[in-house]
Amino acid sequence: MNLKIITSTTRDVSLGIKVADWIYNFARENSDFEVELLDLKKINLPFTNEPNHPSLGKYQYEHTKEWSARISAADAFIIVLGEYNFGFPAPIKNAIDYLFHEWHNKPVAFVSYGGISAGLRSTQMLKQVLSALNMMPLTAQVNIPFFAKHFDAEKIFLPDEKIESSAKNVLLELHKWSETLKQLRENN
Repeated sequence: MNLKIITSTTRDVSLGIKVADWIYNFARENSDFEVELLDLKKINLPFTNEPNHPSLGKYQYEHTKEWSARISAADAFIIVLGEYNFGFPAPIKNAIDYLFHEWHNKPVAFVSYGGISAGLRSTQMLKQVLSALNMMPLTAQVNIPFFAKHFDAEKIFLPDEKIESSAKNVLLELHKWSETLKQLRENN
């Protein structure tokens, strides 16, 4: 099973990538998934620029073809999600909107972070978008309130026991749903 962990922001100075690095390493050590981290800053997708609707799959640009291949290869996703003004960051919506069929019938979990709300408002909003793509947003998720307090002086993310316990549960749920939905995709 192939798990893609996707960042949600492309800011030059972002602690979110540190959270993504942590869940990437945690998933590699605590699951049977093959894990790949997809950093949207490095992938650098331009604002959606394909001339055709993504549901047609007639991609003109190499960046879209490469993005399509990476997402097609996935059996499951974790989106490391920040919260901006009570909503999800624009780069993750842009990355999602590039494609259509590649997302279908795949589970998605969240590692959300922020202040007091721990990114829950952005997670709830993004679940609606992902459901419209026939994805399965899981209820199990990792929520990190006041996430800045989990960094040491070198800006290394240090999760507590509750965060790690939530992450283990997310990985178990993702694996279960990945197997089930893979069978559904293969039978279609």
